[in-house]
Amino acid sequence: MPIADLANTRLHYRLDGPATARVLMLSNSLGTDLGMWEPQMPALTRDFRVLRYDTRGHGLSAVAVGPYSIEDLGRDAVALLDHLALDRVDFCGLSLGGMTGMWLGIHAPQRVRRLVLANTAARIVPPDLWNARIERVNAGGMAAISDAVLARWFSAEFIAREPATLAAMKAMMERVPPEGYVACCAAVRDMDQRGEVAGIAAPTLVIVGKDDAATPPAEGEFLAAEIAGARIVRLPAAHLSNVELAPAFTAALSSFLSA
Repeated sequence: MPIADLANTRLHYRLDGPATARVLMLSNSLGTDLGMWEPQMPALTRDFRVLRYDTRGHGLSAVAVGPYSIEDLGRDAVALLDHLALDRVDFCGLSLGGMTGMWLGIHAPQRVRRLVLANTAARIVPPDLWNARIERVNAGGMAAISDAVLARWFSAEFIAREPATLAAMKAMMERVPPEGYVACCAAVRDMDQRGEVAGIAAPTLVIVGKDDAATPPAEGEFLAAEIAGARIVRLPAAHLSNVELAPAFTAALSSFLSA
């Protein structure tokens, strides 16, 4: 179980794939861990050295005292790259991971070769939504919100068709430490990168889910319009499009990174 002891936190990570291949860093969504990327791993590890990590407060990473900020999460990613002596990587983040990716593209552009922002947004409102979620988790733990969040992560058709996957994702979410989850909720609540994303210079792919209620397509359209030269791919999926429509997601990601 590789653990990076960094200045401000401890991050659990994994490296898979050929040791000499280009490095692709994957950043997980709010309420998951690095296991969310399993559907992509067989294909990606053929061509890339894949670096996955649990965002602070998630999985086996440390639960630092919150609340967190997107800057905290971005600096964690940079610190992990420094720890592993990786100067420059391709980066793909989904939802919260995409928000971290935006921060990197803006504030640490020298570390990002190509950037993929999936099912994410430069700002998510209203703040009351996040405050209410924080209150529910503080009162009842992760089980108090897991069913409602799963209904936003996946389409009704996927939920009916894939009960085993749904059960696995529910178990993953309920393993997230409540303190870490609410600290990251605060980071999302307080984030507003709308005025900065136009400064991203890395070649960028934006992936949106046509049925995504958590980060609706208009949020991805905004990013693609603001970031010069950005490409956009629209998938018939909800929020966790890498799980719901794994082959199409992986194909879009691989095609962009290999271009």
